[in-house]
Amino acid sequence: MTYIADSDAVPGGGSPAAGIAVSDAMVSDYIALLKPRVMSLVVFTALVGMVMAPTHIHAALAVIALAMIAIGAGASGALNMWFESDIDALMTRTRGRPLPRGAITHDEALTFGIMLSAGSVLVLGLVANWLAAALLAFTIFFYAVVYTQWLKRTTPLNIVIGGAAGAMPPVVAWAAMTGDLSLPPVILFLIIFLWTPPHFWALALYKSDDYARAGVPMLPVVAGSDETRRQIIVYSAFYLPATLLPVTCGFAGLLYGGIAMLLALCFGVGAWRVYRLRQGGKAEQAARQLFALSILHLFLLFVLLLVEHISGVSPLMAPLAGWMAG
Repeated sequence: MTYIADSDAVPGGGSPAAGIAVSDAMVSDYIALLKPRVMSLVVFTALVGMVMAPTHIHAALAVIALAMIAIGAGASGALNMWFESDIDALMTRTRGRPLPRGAITHDEALTFGIMLSAGSVLVLGLVANWLAAALLAFTIFFYAVVYTQWLKRTTPLNIVIGGAAGAMPPVVAWAAMTGDLSLPPVILFLIIFLWTPPHFWALALYKSDDYARAGVPMLPVVAGSDETRRQIIVYSAFYLPATLLPVTCGFAGLLYGGIAMLLALCFGVGAWRVYRLRQGGKAEQAARQLFALSILHLFLLFVLLLVEHISGVSPLMAPLAGWMAG
């Protein structure tokens, strides 16, 4: 970090002691503020929501709309890092982020996040519609303010409630394409929403010391690892049946349904191993494996939906509905 003295900015100005802190930030540091790994999954789920939508806007506008959803997600990440730099500095997995390292100042991160937030919402409203823009604005606010500044520091339910922000991208994307909402994006929202607790609690199990040191009331810190394992089983019991709702609700076919059942079995086995293995290195390994498996699981579900809709595979319930109508 360097200091620009007032005398450098204004001729005849003050001394270096009264200078303004300016970071020597690199482009890579600003990219890191966007949480690109998280953003990639956000963009993909949004893309699936777009492809599944029954109406279409011009391809160029759809690309811009998807980019704005990605930028809005990145803005949320930047605002999250701005507010959580004190926590990030205490945790081994986050201490290398730009703010704890001093690569970017708090003012720069805040300005960057606000500008991206406002710009993404405005452009999405102009190229798509204002319903999608309003939903994107709500998502950014919910993640950056409700989750980051309130829930995360006050309740072990932070992930349960805060998961709503991460589940919104396909809803925003659907609204951008259609200008309204219907059952499919709500189901996609529900799948991601129910996926979030077992996903993050698996991480929290083997990073509980980090969270305890930072004073974050994650479930393993507040209620213990045994209760966390029980809750992973409980939420998995809701999440896995929800992954079959696209079939039962008529917008996914046999390809999705068959593979989703196999994936649900794999996820269930992983969750059960976390529940049963409670001591030593095997317990940590099981939690790590479930965390990694959960990312792959959600990704593959959305890949299946994307493949079916691009290839034109008929939803499972469509032939039945046509037979009943005839």
